[in-house]
Amino acid sequence: MSGPTAIERPLVMGILNVTPDSFSDGGEWFEAERAVARGREMVAEGADIVDVGGESTRPGATPVPLEEELRRVVPVVEALAGVVRVSVDTTKSQVAEAAIRVGATLVNDVSASLSTVAAEHGVGWVAMHSKGTPADMQRAPSYDDVVGEVTSYLCERAANARAAGVAEVWVDPGIGFGKTGAHNLALLAALPELVASGFPVLVGTSRKSFLGALCGPPGHPAPVHERLAGSLASATWAMACGASMVRVHDVAASVQAATLLGPTRAVTTVQAAQAVQAAQAAQAAQA
Repeated sequence: MSGPTAIERPLVMGILNVTPDSFSDGGEWFEAERAVARGREMVAEGADIVDVGGESTRPGATPVPLEEELRRVVPVVEALAGVVRVSVDTTKSQVAEAAIRVGATLVNDVSASLSTVAAEHGVGWVAMHSKGTPADMQRAPSYDDVVGEVTSYLCERAANARAAGVAEVWVDPGIGFGKTGAHNLALLAALPELVASGFPVLVGTSRKSFLGALCGPPGHPAPVHERLAGSLASATWAMACGASMVRVHDVAASVQAATLLGPTRAVTTVQAAQAVQAAQAAQAAQA
């Protein structure tokens, strides 16, 4: 029996932070030459997309001036665009447009505000949910219904983008962006509900702090580079729930997980969607 093809498995987006202060690998790939080399390495490991960002969005991060973000991002995008599909991770329209001009075909948008840029240039767009800014988003975030609020927000933004002419629209629940650990786990548990919206779902849990808290002993979170097991487990869960792409630091291991999951994922996704629809029908009948 032949193995699954790339089409049969969820996609893997490799994270390439061209920054000095990202929470996991800040400074490792800050020089353009090293960043390009890492991008090529991720391609060799099986990455379907390389996501290039020049401004950290970790909790407490400070904004990066436009010219500096352009300096960091554009040369790396240009060097990799002929090798692999490249997305640009930015909240600035000028950076998105500059990256598109040199070959980026997907805008990974933490602010969920750049759909008009994607529509104008005919590229894909990821709408991510976040609450607050990097400076304040983890200061006691609260929701009445985190799953309902995040799902409603993303579906509204995605529908508006489609109506504006964006053909390729992704939604991302924004794990760790203005959420507590409990919020993150609730969103992961309810991923089938977001998948059932019909928009392809991207999930990024890689090395995030809630995994450190879960994977380490009480009061002693696991360090960033000791979170591979939690990262893989949560990415695999997301893919099993129907997520069409995961955003990761550890590309090779994630590609293996996606490939192994590939043959069963279609069945799992259909079953998950049916379960959500059944639950919604039951709630409607009780109303």
